[in-house]
Amino acid sequence: ALLRVLSKEKDDLEGIMRTIIEHGDAVETHWFNKALEANLLATVDGLTQIANRRKFDDYFNRQWHQMLDDRTPLALVLCDVDYFKDYNDAFGHLAGDDCLRQIALTVDRVLKRPTDLVARFGGEEFVVVLPQTSAAGAMKVAELIQSEIANIKIPHSRSLVSDYVTLSIGIVSIIPTENRSPKELIDEADQALYIAKQQGRNRIIYLSMT
Repeated sequence: ALLRVLSKEKDDLEGIMRTIIEHGDAVETHWFNKALEANLLATVDGLTQIANRRKFDDYFNRQWHQMLDDRTPLALVLCDVDYFKDYNDAFGHLAGDDCLRQIALTVDRVLKRPTDLVARFGGEEFVVVLPQTSAAGAMKVAELIQSEIANIKIPHSRSLVSDYVTLSIGIVSIIPTENRSPKELIDEADQALYIAKQQGRNRIIYLSMT
């Protein structure tokens, strides 16, 4: 009788432990999924469903230090939708949102390597991070982006450069060094974009960092 009691208590204890483990796994899985969801919401742009500015800042800084260690080039491609305010005025903000979504998806399709990243930089600006990419390689990506945007033919009756939505693009590529900062690369890409817009928009400008 004593053996039967001890055996039953052992079985009961094992059952309790199994229940705790099973529920523990469920709780752990639940919170793990919650954490993944929260991280996704924190790094994905809600409108375009590509990386947001926070994700870009983190990824770009990590790639900067990686390229610094590897002594390989890092390129940025900064894009701006031409006359986007006029587009919103003509077609409304819902159409403007849809326009940005189409551009984001199109740029994302152009990128082939898992290390390349497109992010919404702010408003109607998009930025592409291209690790281990020279100026010539970045130019090819920028030209392909322009070509694909032209192919989707989003009508833009208020544009002064085309009947369809176009992009102005600034490019910069550099091998990171200790005496440079990631911000300098962003500032230079922004300057290249500014020149592209000043020179008439719907064009690509590359600036060499000296």
